[in-house]
Amino acid sequence: MSTLVDSNVVIDLCKKDSDHFAWSLRSIMNAANEGPLVINQVIYAETAGEFEAQREFETTFKDIGIVFEDLPWGCAFLAGHAHKKYRSAGGERSRTLPDFLIGAHATVRGHKLMTRDARRYRSYFPELELIAPDTHP
Repeated sequence: MSTLVDSNVVIDLCKKDSDHFAWSLRSIMNAANEGPLVINQVIYAETAGEFEAQREFETTFKDIGIVFEDLPWGCAFLAGHAHKKYRSAGGERSRTLPDFLIGAHATVRGHKLMTRDARRYRSYFPELELIAPDTHP
């Protein structure tokens, strides 16, 4: 089964001194044995700042075995509804929509989602299979 890899996991791999590097590396290796590793434009944008050059950035992803997959239009609709539910429950507007696009992408495409920040995904995409430190130590 394919796995969408969240930005925080990708950034962990870029920063070998990260407290989460070992978990992220182990999780990436395990998931790669089960199927393709995927990122989308949102994850690409959130992690691009870790690299000086686009070629180095894209080569790193290819070396890890991560493929690029476009966000389907249905993701935007699902993410919009999840975001509306979040806002109705008192959630703040700042910096949340990217997470909803990532969760919707994994849901619509049937990917697992690898993330270190599973709380919001569990709340708004309960059917989504997550790979997170609390479920996959």
